Amino acid sequence: MSAHVLFEPSLPPSQSPYRLEADQEHGVDWANQFLDAQRLRGLSLHSLRTYAFNLLSLARWFATASVELCDLTPVRLSDYIRFQLNQQPRPSAQTVNQRLSVANAVYRFHYGDDATQDHGPNNYTRPLPFSYSWRWRAVNRLRIKMPRKVVIPLTSQEVADFWSSFRTFRDVALVALMLFGGLRSLEVLGLKLEDLLWTQGQIVVRGKGNRQRLLPVDPQIIEILKRYLSMERPPTDSAFVFVVLKGPNRGKPLTAAGLRTLFRHHRRLTQIAKANPHRFRHTFGADMVRAGISLPALMKLMGHAHIKTTMLYVQLSAQDVWREFHRAIKNRERPPFPEVP
Repeated sequence: MSAHVLFEPSLPPSQSPYRLEADQEHGVDWANQFLDAQRLRGLSLHSLRTYAFNLLSLARWFATASVELCDLTPVRLSDYIRFQLNQQPRPSAQTVNQRLSVANAVYRFHYGDDATQDHGPNNYTRPLPFSYSWRWRAVNRLRIKMPRKVVIPLTSQEVADFWSSFRTFRDVALVALMLFGGLRSLEVLGLKLEDLLWTQGQIVVRGKGNRQRLLPVDPQIIEILKRYLSMERPPTDSAFVFVVLKGPNRGKPLTAAGLRTLFRHHRRLTQIAKANPHRFRHTFGADMVRAGISLPALMKLMGHAHIKTTMLYVQLSAQDVWREFHRAIKNRERPPFPEVP
């Protein structure tokens, strides 16, 4: 089976537009049923796309190893991990673990609590090979250890050099929202005109899991956004703030691929290889910590559900630690040192 992912935006809203197909006439039913269920849950298109490509990896392994969904056991899942690690290019540990979680989720979806329940045209009625709770512990034990990466923020000079290479209000606004507002790239691309609350000096941001947060915006960024909207943005019916300025797609929403192309171009111009949206977000977090913001406030600004996620963005340099030590030691109450004869 040569499975592939299709995007069909014309499907009803109750179905996932991302589908797995084995050929031109047959879909991968167990995968598409799972994707439709995630659509009903209200997952974003980005999440559905991620699920679809993770399921594609699983479907291709099924075809190669002559395995079916109902055959999954810890031993089979170990074979699936081995299958991925033997591929070129080799997927990252994070990708392998994510695919493992999706394999477990789709298994649970079809066989969850009642193994005799009719789950659709394929009638997944075989008994559970192992209980859910025991299976989940087994899946956790199979996870690949992920190396801890330290993301180094951009220096002020790197920020200034990269910043100076942009020549349109649109691009300056894009970078400013990530670098000085901490927005993810998809959050910037997902901004709609109705999300710009000029009078309050705020914007509505739709983050991961469709969670919304209200963010304050620097007055200079608001001014840049206004100039982009009034002077550069072409006439269009698009509800999204950032659209394509030139070419055959002029006026259409700027895509993630278009944003990646824009960043590649400016990395070549400035020779700053580390400049990317994730690094900008990390730089924002590190700069805010240095400026004295509290971690709970930073967590809200960055849209994290847990403060431990915020801590991953807080990487202080040796100079930062040394400066904070001296600041704290001066303010610390302590008895005088005894006189030594």
